[in-house]
Amino acid sequence: MGDGWSRRGSWDMPVPPPFRRFGFPEQVRRFMEGDWDTGWLRVEEYREGETLVVRAELPGIDPEKDVDVSVRDGELNIRAERQESTENRGKDGYRSEFRYGSFTRTVQLPRGARQEDIKASYKDGVLEIRVPAAPESGPGPTKINVSRD
Repeated sequence: MGDGWSRRGSWDMPVPPPFRRFGFPEQVRRFMEGDWDTGWLRVEEYREGETLVVRAELPGIDPEKDVDVSVRDGELNIRAERQESTENRGKDGYRSEFRYGSFTRTVQLPRGARQEDIKASYKDGVLEIRVPAAPESGPGPTKINVSRD
């Protein structure tokens, strides 16, 4: 890309050059999308061979009733909801920094992702989604046969 902008990870919005040098394009993207803290689901993404692994922090969630994972138009969509408990609110000195409400995150799937083979599991407050992908064929030469007329 010759326009001086860069792209990072699965994010398609370019990072302006002045912000790139500070090394916080993720924070700039969150600010530009207006999703700084509320509703933000923090994730880790990495590859294990041909599999994309996405891990999301979801402490205090019942994955069977509070989590929805879906795929649409080449994107993995994660939605979760955490309801606030009111049982302790009336107690003296009550204070809570827990995050409640709806949380979402969308991750671009790799080219060749096999949607039918995506698996999700939940353990110790972490949702892990494994997205297998077909190996990308390299730009190797293609043999063209020449016939005589």
